[in-house]
Amino acid sequence: MTVVNLCIEHGHSALAAHGYAYYGMLLCGYLENIDAGYRSGQIAWQILGKFQDIELKSKVYAPFYGFTIHWKEHLRETITPLQEGIQSALEIGDLEYAGYCSVHYCGHIFFRGEQLESVAHQQASYIKILEKFKLYFPINYIKIWHQLVINLQGISENKYLLVGDSFNEIAMMPYLKSTNNATSLFAAYVAKLILFYLFQDYTQAIDNAKLASEYTGSVMGMMTVGIHNLYYSLALIALYPNAEPQIQQEYLTVINGNQEKMRLWADHAPTNYQHKFDLVEAEKSRILGQPFIAMEYYDLAIQGAKGQGYIQEEALANELAAEFYFYRGRDQQALFYLRESYHAYIRWGAIAKVSDLESKYPDYCPLRINHESSSLKASLSTTSNKINNLASFDLSTVFKASQAISSEIMLDELLAKLMKIVMENAGAQTSCLLLEKNGQMLIEAFVGVNKDEMLLETSMSLDNSLYVPISILNYVRITEESVVIGDASSEGKFTRDPYIIENKCKSVLCIPIIHQSKLIGILYLQNNLTTNAFTTERLEVLKILASQAAISIENAKLYTNLSKLNDNLQQANQQLENYSKNLEMKVEERTQELYEKNVRLEEQAQQLEFTLEQLKITQLQIIQKEKMSGLGQLVAGIAHEINNPINFIYGNISHASEYIEDMLYLMKIYENLSPNLTPQMLAEQEKIDLPFLLEDLPKLLSSMKVGADRIRQIVLSLRNFSRLDEAEMKPVNIHEGIDSTLLILQHRLKTESVNSKIQIIKNYGSLPLVDCYPSQLNQVFMNLLANAIDALEDYNSQRSLEQAELNPGYIKITTGLLEENLLAIRIADNGSGMTSDIVSQIFNPFFTTKPIGKGTGLGLSISYTIIVEKHGGKISCQSVPGQGTEFIIELSVSK
Repeated sequence: MTVVNLCIEHGHSALAAHGYAYYGMLLCGYLENIDAGYRSGQIAWQILGKFQDIELKSKVYAPFYGFTIHWKEHLRETITPLQEGIQSALEIGDLEYAGYCSVHYCGHIFFRGEQLESVAHQQASYIKILEKFKLYFPINYIKIWHQLVINLQGISENKYLLVGDSFNEIAMMPYLKSTNNATSLFAAYVAKLILFYLFQDYTQAIDNAKLASEYTGSVMGMMTVGIHNLYYSLALIALYPNAEPQIQQEYLTVINGNQEKMRLWADHAPTNYQHKFDLVEAEKSRILGQPFIAMEYYDLAIQGAKGQGYIQEEALANELAAEFYFYRGRDQQALFYLRESYHAYIRWGAIAKVSDLESKYPDYCPLRINHESSSLKASLSTTSNKINNLASFDLSTVFKASQAISSEIMLDELLAKLMKIVMENAGAQTSCLLLEKNGQMLIEAFVGVNKDEMLLETSMSLDNSLYVPISILNYVRITEESVVIGDASSEGKFTRDPYIIENKCKSVLCIPIIHQSKLIGILYLQNNLTTNAFTTERLEVLKILASQAAISIENAKLYTNLSKLNDNLQQANQQLENYSKNLEMKVEERTQELYEKNVRLEEQAQQLEFTLEQLKITQLQIIQKEKMSGLGQLVAGIAHEINNPINFIYGNISHASEYIEDMLYLMKIYENLSPNLTPQMLAEQEKIDLPFLLEDLPKLLSSMKVGADRIRQIVLSLRNFSRLDEAEMKPVNIHEGIDSTLLILQHRLKTESVNSKIQIIKNYGSLPLVDCYPSQLNQVFMNLLANAIDALEDYNSQRSLEQAELNPGYIKITTGLLEENLLAIRIADNGSGMTSDIVSQIFNPFFTTKPIGKGTGLGLSISYTIIVEKHGGKISCQSVPGQGTEFIIELSVSK
């Protein structure tokens, strides 16, 4: 549908034909919109004709002539196009569609009602061709129908089983099921349905019909769907009279459903489906007690099948009508239909069915013909009247002649044998065979008065021919009727023909050779020794031989064409093989060159990747050093600038305290020695609140000393964090580094808001001094603690005050020895946590979960480098969404 819509919107190319063909197939088969599907198929055919793209021919013919056209036109209209599709596909090497077209062709010639011997021969030919290319799907499918034909011919040992030279259902059915080959399974079950029904095992027929129904979806649009519908309904009707009432109702429901579909198909393609519908209606009327309606429908079915050339369904309709009349006690009418059925089965070539009728009706002597003559009639007869006319002939001789003709597959050998047999059986002096080629009748074989004078495959034009009377040949070509003249020089319409006048012709016989309602050749015979040499009996014999010759000639042409195509394909394959060998050598040389280049490129890529990795590491180290250097210089500068004044203040506070204590002691002595103070002194003493001053001044000095000492401790912590003078590995107290980092981050930890307050929980173990790079390790602590604070701030911002009070945010720092020389530092928070996907990338450079502008993605990557590469330790992250995150550092105590 997409292809069709695109074509409607943007225009049509050659490829549109393929799309329209398959769209038509879907419309007819699955959507049951037959008219629209047929129109779509016609559009595909027109587009193909416009672009003349031979590569698309078989791709259009397979869906159009296999799935679509039989819903609107007679099935015989598909035969020649499908042959063309096979040939076209083989010419371009499209083996897939050669197989698809073969599948439909080999099925259609059987469903069409062609003579079984011809069907079997053609199917075997195509199987042989497909086997050369190992196309197992079409091979297995065609073999099913081929074996059915063999069974009907009476060649197989068990007529009910598809077991013989072509197909073995016992071995193949499990294989088809294991490979889910639904199309072939459907075909196999339908073939068995036909056999069981024709030979009156109706229970098995219904069982196989039901099994086939399971695979209907894989064959929608194929002719086999209609065949399944027909025989399924007939089998149900056969068992209806003896079934329980409930089962009868179930049977009728299925039959009526089938007939609704058959009615739809018959409305669109009456040439293929109307007589099938009528036959089921006749049988249904029979079981429902409507005899007069049944009689009418039997006759309609017989006339329809005969008129459209479905000889097998003509035979079946006559057989069922005979059974109907026998049941009603009308033996004379029944015998008429039985004979018609018998002769139709003979013409079809269904020897097994002929024998079945003979055994089923042994009391009707007119049917008792020996099996040799039955086989003969199956192969040779075209009407029951002809059979009667041949009674005086040596039928075995004619049968052998027919077999000899049918056994040849090479065209030149066939023509030679045909002309020899014709001369022997007709009593002719000269004979000439014309065959149709490209719309013209050309002389392909000629035998003169001297029997050794034989010309084959001359392809001589009929114009100005010295071998035949042109007027007689043109008459036969136009009318497709036989001409028999007892004395051509003196009687008939052609006495003035120049050839007849010049050669003084006497007995003349000219027969059209017709195959599938199409004139394919003309056989001309002449005898100048006697008049009336070609009797009616000889004419009938020659017509029989001509019918067989028509089949054999077409098969030989097909075989010749296929042989040429096969030779061309083999030659092309050889050329392709030689080209492939040369190409393989060049490809191998080029592959070696490319391999060597790839090796060099891989080495360069690996070197580049290593260099890039080193560059990243160097970049991180530079960033780390620059960051630490800047931070260290800033901290060191601040510490230096504060340290000197604070030391000066701290040192002078001690002296000032001593001085003030001395002065206060002196004032106390003075007060004791001079108790009487002047009014002015008393007023001033009261003004400055001397008692409070004496009490508070020592406390003030003590507080100043404590503050100065605190400042000194802060400066010391800053110096411990920066440790610019400790760039080499040395033993240090890990806890001092952690505390120094916490001191720097103190402003982010203490807040007046309960909602954002973060508690620090220290769980320090007893650790020895650790050999490390102090400044770099402090940087790790800074990154981990700052990230923990960021995570808790973000988490707290999303929580209510009540939630924060119930579960306040905290950072827990735990240290301890794992082994004698191995310690662990755990920094955990109770924030929102992270997913496993984030945890797996957490140490990757430039990876960050923070908003743009709030993080570089380098902190944890630098920390990983410091711990793993610089200290030979381990750092890992554990996190559960909603429960928090924990970083674990493992370091050796001594290096």
